Amino acid sequence: MSYKIWTDVNLLTMSDTGSAYGLINEAALVEKDGLINWIGNKADMPVHFNGEIINCSGAYMTPGLIDCHTHLIYGGNRINEFEKRLNGATYEDIANAGGGILSTVRATRAATEDELVSSSLKRLRQLEKDGVTTIEIKSGYGLDVENEIKMLRAVKKLDKISNVDVVATFLGAHALPPEYHDNRDGYINLIIKDMLPKVAEEKLATAVDGFLENIGFSYSEMERVFSAAKEYGFDLKLHAEQLSDLSGAGLAAHFNALSADHLEHLSESSMDLMQKSGTVAVLLPGAYYTLRDTKLPPIGSLRKRNIPMAVATDSNPGSSPVLSLKLMINMASTIFGLTPEEALAGVTKNAAKALGLSDRGLLKAGLRADMVLWDISHPAELAYQVGGSPVLSVIKNGNVVYQNT
Repeated sequence: MSYKIWTDVNLLTMSDTGSAYGLINEAALVEKDGLINWIGNKADMPVHFNGEIINCSGAYMTPGLIDCHTHLIYGGNRINEFEKRLNGATYEDIANAGGGILSTVRATRAATEDELVSSSLKRLRQLEKDGVTTIEIKSGYGLDVENEIKMLRAVKKLDKISNVDVVATFLGAHALPPEYHDNRDGYINLIIKDMLPKVAEEKLATAVDGFLENIGFSYSEMERVFSAAKEYGFDLKLHAEQLSDLSGAGLAAHFNALSADHLEHLSESSMDLMQKSGTVAVLLPGAYYTLRDTKLPPIGSLRKRNIPMAVATDSNPGSSPVLSLKLMINMASTIFGLTPEEALAGVTKNAAKALGLSDRGLLKAGLRADMVLWDISHPAELAYQVGGSPVLSVIKNGNVVYQNT
């Protein structure tokens, strides 16, 4: 195959080159066979590259965005709970009354696999238009063997039929299903003895996640699930310290998890453990905003320890009905206090780390040619602007998969 050459472009490589954003002005990027073949100043480009030339007229290019934490596949919606929260009900109130996650479980169990694929594909296409080229999608709204497998098979179908790379995570330990309300050990045993072997056998997920919280699962319960998951070779992730400090992030670090997510109530001791294990802190400002939370994640302490911070939509029907990762860049900056450069790193290179993906997240020779071309005049505009779409085109494996016309 011939080369594709993007010229007259400002590259936000996100590499540690010493310049902000890894910026290369007046640059060129050469792609071949779906990979970045060469990158640098246009004036330094070797003369032997021949192929299609795409003149970018001074636009900015970033790595393809990576949404590393979503619950994109589900049945129904939770609009009524949105109104209840605005009338004073808390997330815990709704969950304890049988709503929240369990209301989505009922709707998801009632939906067919094809119905789940169809509804989630619409949401995925919105994220693609926003610059997303890789996304993680969790199960967790089935909570029995049949329906968890149904969800993960739907995730696999999405990966096949969409332009976006879809990474599947098994989240059987999301909530206690109603049929096990008085048998917690029984449900943990179901996850360990029935769900995990089936997911591993069909290769339906690469990671296992859980919700460690008073309305979810305990430290010891997640310890059992993680121990079993490691036996099958799964990577690990954990919803931790969203509503209270139960040392979940410390548990994640103990198991060398890829990430601990939410983290509003994260302790200094758990951060020390995350620093040692290399566990990524995944920040979810959409949930913080939707739930009108008041306790911010300890950004300064994470920054001081050089713990990588990723940013994701947490797209789900209850606590974060968000379909814009670019909006999360803004919220991560304006609400959580990340710099625009940190926020962009959070949806590129650090999001790749949170998924254990070393072949994307940077503009660098040898990595995937996943890019987004932006109509902006300064890199910080990606965090600054709210509304509208500065996306010019989304490129996946060297091919334009979305053009904003």
